[in-house]
Amino acid sequence: MSNTIERSRLEQELTLHDCTYSPLILCAVNLTITKQDNQLIECHLTFCVNPQLYKRIDTGALFNLKPDVRNLCTGKFLPKPDITIETSLKPDLLPYLAKHGANIDEAASYILSLSQDQPDNPLLSTESWLGLSVKQQQESGEIGYRTLWSYISPADIAQATTSSEGISDAIVNFFKDWTKADLSARTQKATSEMLSGISHFLTELADINMDEITQEIEASIPPSPTGGQIFEEIVNFFKADDWPFIQIQGQPALQIAFQGENGKWTCYARTRVEQQQFVFYSVCPVNAPEDKRLAIAEYLTRANYGIVIGNFELDFADGEISYKTSIDVEGDRLSSALIKRVVYANVTMMDEYLPGIMSVIYGDVLPKDAIARIES
Repeated sequence: MSNTIERSRLEQELTLHDCTYSPLILCAVNLTITKQDNQLIECHLTFCVNPQLYKRIDTGALFNLKPDVRNLCTGKFLPKPDITIETSLKPDLLPYLAKHGANIDEAASYILSLSQDQPDNPLLSTESWLGLSVKQQQESGEIGYRTLWSYISPADIAQATTSSEGISDAIVNFFKDWTKADLSARTQKATSEMLSGISHFLTELADINMDEITQEIEASIPPSPTGGQIFEEIVNFFKADDWPFIQIQGQPALQIAFQGENGKWTCYARTRVEQQQFVFYSVCPVNAPEDKRLAIAEYLTRANYGIVIGNFELDFADGEISYKTSIDVEGDRLSSALIKRVVYANVTMMDEYLPGIMSVIYGDVLPKDAIARIES
């Protein structure tokens, strides 16, 4: 079997409609058809819309751009320039198009000749097209996302009635890329929800065993750790690293005394069970007096500028000063290496900036001068 691809440059306005028959005026850019042994197996329509119209498309999930079938967007769309969307005609409508266009020129002429006076023509409906990709060219580069539909090849669609292996592989590959790009979504629950969102269309497309595909996908995604597992990893780390600690009664949290080069203070290692997060605090050994809190706030703000891991915090109610580092491990495993990075980055920063805190509180040193001494 051999495939042939034919392309046509359109550069013409085209009006489609959504399920409520509200018009969408697009700038059609390209039309591409793929034939296999002279049989039409794929038709792509690429068009441009302004960001305002894209918001309507995005909100209404027009062109089947449902959140369930999108990979993570690589950036944020800007108010300009235009956004380019590539779509593919649903497989069951390809015979309809083939009746009106034996080649690319005839197909392009037919599509461009359609008007809103033909509301029942399926080629005018946004629901008849599957969004493959959404892109915007910005000064910093191209941003956007792909969808599940772009993973399924025309050959797989053509053979779907006899074999669903290619489509199954495409679904699995889509989910693998999705989990790599969005680690926070790597959970069995999220995977099942996404699969349920696409199974209806795939069932109509071919006789595909979604249960088997679901099992294969979920087997490739590690189960999410429970809060108990995270806390157990934290306890094991501090034991192995010879840190003295006590567990706070009734809480998945540890209280730890730490001695740095510039002082001694209390640390807290906490697990946020539902969020599957590990948070580590270093609490300054002194609170900022009320008359020094604005100065300390300025000092901490100056200190936070440029810090990559963690940040200083000030409780204006009582003057407590702390340094916080954290990590979200939903869908992943909390290793000793990750815990060590969170903990040691934390105590290092508190130890480094503690002399400046003391000088602002007790030495009447200006915040900017205290920072200059620390960071010089």
